[in-house]
Amino acid sequence: MFTLKGKIALVTGASQGIGRATSLALAEAGATVAVAARNREKLASLAAEIEAAGGASLAVAMDVADAAQVKDGFQLILGKFQRLDILVNNAAITRDTLALRMKLEDWDAVLRTNLTGAHLCTQQALAPMLKQRSGRIINVTSVVAQTGNAGQANYVASKAGLIGLTRAIATEVASRSITVNAVAPGFVETPMTEPLPQALKDKLKSLIPLGRFGQDREIAMAIVFLASDEAAYITGQVLGVNGGMHMG
Repeated sequence: MFTLKGKIALVTGASQGIGRATSLALAEAGATVAVAARNREKLASLAAEIEAAGGASLAVAMDVADAAQVKDGFQLILGKFQRLDILVNNAAITRDTLALRMKLEDWDAVLRTNLTGAHLCTQQALAPMLKQRSGRIINVTSVVAQTGNAGQANYVASKAGLIGLTRAIATEVASRSITVNAVAPGFVETPMTEPLPQALKDKLKSLIPLGRFGQDREIAMAIVFLASDEAAYITGQVLGVNGGMHMG
C-alpha cells in the first residue's frame, strides 16, 4: 500500500521542517523527488541524504515568490523527467506582528510566498498533469487558517487562501483525474516553532487534546497518503493533522 514507485514529485520549501520530512517520506515510498527551496546548501544535503538511502532526487534552487524562477525550475524538472505526478506546495514564510502595526511589505511578502507561490507552482504543474490525465497536488495550509491567530493576519490570510485555492483547482481539474487537497498541520516541532518561548509552547500544548506538538514526519505521512493511488477518490478536502486542536 501507498507505493509511489515510478512517480515524480516536487516539494517546495523542502530545505527544512515539514518540507524536508515530506521529501524523505516520498522518497521512502518510492518516488523520485525534486526538492526546491532558496537554500542551495541545505537542498544539496537533502538530495544527498535521499540518494544515500537508495532514492533518487534533484535539487532545484527556487524562490516560489519569483515567477521567473518558478518557470525555470519547472523547466529543469520536466526536462529531466518529462513528467510530474505529485506537487507539494509547502513553501512558506512568516512576518508576524499585530495587524495595526503590520507594514505593507510584510503583508505582501507573506502573501506572495505562501499563496501566490502556490498558485504559480500549480499553474506550471497543471500542464504536464493535464496531458497525463493524472496528478496529485497537495497544499500545506495550517490549523490557524481554520481557527485564526493573533499577530498573524498575513500568515492566516495566506493559509486560508490556500484552502480556497485547493477547492477551486480541485473543481477545475477533477475531470482529468487530478486531485487537489490540503493538509492543515497544527503546531509542529520545526525550525519555525523552535524559537517560541517555552511558556507559550506550554500554553499551546494545553489547547491540544493529545497534549503535545506534532512531529514533521506525522505531517509528511498524511501527505504521502494523499499522494498515493489509494487516495484517488479524495479531492477538494482539508485533512487536519493537529492533535485534535481543531475538529471540524
